[in-house]
Amino acid sequence: MTELKELAARIEEMGAAHAAVIAVKDIPFDPIFRSYCEANTCGNYGRNWRCPPDEGPIDELIEKAKGFDYAVVYQTIGELEDSFDFEGMMDAGARHNELSRSITAEFAALPFAQKMHLGAGGCRLCQRCARITNEPCRDPEHSMSSLETYGIAVSTLAAACGMNYINGTNTVTYFGAYFVKL
Repeated sequence: MTELKELAARIEEMGAAHAAVIAVKDIPFDPIFRSYCEANTCGNYGRNWRCPPDEGPIDELIEKAKGFDYAVVYQTIGELEDSFDFEGMMDAGARHNELSRSITAEFAALPFAQKMHLGAGGCRLCQRCARITNEPCRDPEHSMSSLETYGIAVSTLAAACGMNYINGTNTVTYFGAYFVKL
């Protein structure tokens, strides 16, 4: 557990606002999130290899995630000019995704039995996902699914980790989680 707390501290040093360790058995999973994906409010359903329906059946994804022991959950908080600052939200999301990629790269050599990294929203590694043109994923080793794709209730997860899901007026908060099997 000490090693995981050190990972959380390192993630904060790398730029996360907060990071915490949680046992996977304490993570709130809910298959209802698949219906939110199917409603396609984010526009990625069927257009991103790491989003539903291509990532797989929700029950299988939940079971896969439950096969890990712990997760280091982290959040980034972006400042916005106002609540309609879409460009600011996208910039904050890009910074969060850059942090997520840095975490994946830095922790790649860690000696855990298994690792899985879930981020915010659909994978945004490529400017345009190859799924749109039915080509194979260009970089499957570095692409990343979202917490929601795996049926994780992020607002409840935040509370379980002692983090705020909403961090005040004119902010946007993104979450990621680095899962490990000891």
